[in-house]
Amino acid sequence: MKNSLIDAGPLIALFDRDDFYHEIVKTFLKNFKGKLFTTWPVITEASHMLSYNLNAQINFLEWLNRKAVGIIDIEFDHIERIIELSKKYSDVPMDLADSSLIVISEITGITEIITIDSDYYIYRTKSRGTLNNLLEKKLRKVKK
Repeated sequence: MKNSLIDAGPLIALFDRDDFYHEIVKTFLKNFKGKLFTTWPVITEASHMLSYNLNAQINFLEWLNRKAVGIIDIEFDHIERIIELSKKYSDVPMDLADSSLIVISEITGITEIITIDSDYYIYRTKSRGTLNNLLEKKLRKVKK
């Protein structure tokens, strides 16, 4: 079974039927064989973006409540690394949700991510590694 991080974009797309990536993400996750992990900043971002539709937001929270995604806490000790990443990638820019996923990758060793953002090709972990975007092939097909 594969472990993967998941960013806010795919979570939003999954619960927003009008989102351009809704069907792509829905189909991908239906066929995904593994465990998803994220952080509270990602959940907060997704929930905020779904707040225009209370039903979508509640569906998202109920999905989380069914333990569809493992939530890894950011600890006080990680704030220094988040600041470091935010400064390093300020021109991209990197937000709290993005930096929290890089930190979690560094802690857990999970090197795969499900994201719509292209920024993860730029971001580097402490070991200079990048995260492998499992949605990359599907996104390329759409952009052609």
